[in-house]
Amino acid sequence: MKILVSIASLFLSGMLFTVPSAFADSSALYVSKTGIDTMWVLTAAFLVFIMQAGFGMLESGLVRTKNTTDILMKNFLDFCMASMGFFIVGYAIAFGAGNSIMGFSGWFLFNAPAGDLPIHAEWLFHAVFAGVAATIVAGGVAGRMKFKAYLMYSLLMSALVYPFAVRWVWGGGWLEGVGFTDFAGSTVVHAVGGVAALVGTIVLGPRIGKYGKDGTPNAIPGHSMTLAALGTLILWFAWFGFNAGSTLEVGDGSLIAHVAATTNLAAVSGAIAAMFFAWRKFGKPDLSLTMNGVLAGLVSITAGCAFVSPLEAIVIGGAGGVLMILGVSFLDRLRIDDPVGAFPVHGLCGIWGTLALGIFGRSSMGLARDGLLHGGGLSQLGIQALGTFSILAFVAVVMVLVFKMIGASLSGMRVSREEELKGLDISIYGQEAYSGFQIFTNQ
Repeated sequence: MKILVSIASLFLSGMLFTVPSAFADSSALYVSKTGIDTMWVLTAAFLVFIMQAGFGMLESGLVRTKNTTDILMKNFLDFCMASMGFFIVGYAIAFGAGNSIMGFSGWFLFNAPAGDLPIHAEWLFHAVFAGVAATIVAGGVAGRMKFKAYLMYSLLMSALVYPFAVRWVWGGGWLEGVGFTDFAGSTVVHAVGGVAALVGTIVLGPRIGKYGKDGTPNAIPGHSMTLAALGTLILWFAWFGFNAGSTLEVGDGSLIAHVAATTNLAAVSGAIAAMFFAWRKFGKPDLSLTMNGVLAGLVSITAGCAFVSPLEAIVIGGAGGVLMILGVSFLDRLRIDDPVGAFPVHGLCGIWGTLALGIFGRSSMGLARDGLLHGGGLSQLGIQALGTFSILAFVAVVMVLVFKMIGASLSGMRVSREEELKGLDISIYGQEAYSGFQIFTNQ
């Protein structure tokens, strides 16, 4: 018994004398803060990764039964190609040593620079963002794009297009130098993906039967509002990681809490505004437009979620919900077939959200200049417009070249008429999403 007491005394004395000394050491405190910040950023990255599931459910629900496997396959491979492309080339362009346009070091993450977090945490967090930007296009080109063409697009988008936007805004590039701000990616991620989707839909042309000879749009309803609703809710949940994770540190938690609150309020406002506007415009409340209203509000607040008040977030999100519906109607008038509303949701609302920061942003919340409504004049708004349209002009031009190059290498990007009518699930993959079930459809 005396031996046990002696051993216990030595153990307790060791704890008493070693634990306080470790906490008293400044390097130990620094390591502890870095570890906590790393855990937070990785947790946020894991949430953003779940957005792939959200997009998969949403987009598969909004396409026809015969193309369900195709859209899911493209969502799966999007993240694979994005991760590989951003590992080999993308991170180096975005964050490597170089100039204000692009980086020239850090290929395959060899000697890649990192900020306050471990390099692999930095890479993974930005890689999941690259995956989101790439997968936005899948919905816009649904039902008519060759699988090989889509794989080529996804790799090039993640490796050579999206990283330039990241460099210019978040990697010490020229737009960051002039004061352009996009907290979590209304333009850098969403508008980039939305514009790429718009270019893809124009190059491919509309689905067979979407427009009559007189240009009148014909409804081609998705096969499962249940899947679409589940996907929307998954995206809403994961968006808290997307926006709040962009703080890149825990701090005292107040900024994370503020970003989460403004993010949620904008989503709610976008849904409500879209529902009532669609009800007034079309005579009935529309579920698909209401769900897209959630996403429109989320995209709209992503740029300014840290720099506006909760009330202003409601205004920004609500305006995004209305703008999305106007965008859907406008594309139909132009006979541009965007099956899931990729450009109205991510492109138009991404532009609006980035510009809104120049209107509602507050220097008291950390923005370099006050927005228009807070006495800052047109300065920040002008900078936001410069940055947004510079990035999107670059993306539009490059994506035209990318799609034309892919089309030339594969004798066209679009599947044959027979394959499209039969459905891409059987034509390309030889399998059905609902094998064994007889689903009646006139589509």
